[in-house]
Amino acid sequence: MSFTPLPTLTRADAATAVLAAKKRLGLSWASIAKSVGNSTEWSTSALLGQQPMSQEQASAAGELLELDDAVVAALQLAPVRGAAAVDTTEPVVYRLQEAIQVYGTAISELIREEFGDGIMSAIDFELAVQRVADPKGDRVKLTLNGKFLPYRVF
Repeated sequence: MSFTPLPTLTRADAATAVLAAKKRLGLSWASIAKSVGNSTEWSTSALLGQQPMSQEQASAAGELLELDDAVVAALQLAPVRGAAAVDTTEPVVYRLQEAIQVYGTAISELIREEFGDGIMSAIDFELAVQRVADPKGDRVKLTLNGKFLPYRVF
């Protein structure tokens, strides 16, 4: 019996395949997340390469999206996070950076005033994206929900 290894794909390759399949099949992120079994926000992040996926989660997405075994395997690789994994020229990402540039210092001050010296975790973290109707034009409501981590004195 001979063994044929799967082609080596990266998480970025898998994300490209996921986006193409989502478009080809006309699926929403919410419907894909339902098959994965996690929130829409987490599942979207995972399928775009930012979260680790179990074999079960990757297989469920692969079945729905009609992905080949190499893509399903790539979805299970360790995520690549950080600035190299984000296109800062993408308009939504750029505007989020702008919002943090304008309000980041105020957010830091308000966290310190309410909790003390520390940070909001992006590891023990949840995100919610919500559409809010407004007569002047619908609004985007982002909820960033991270555990407070105090700085340690030693």
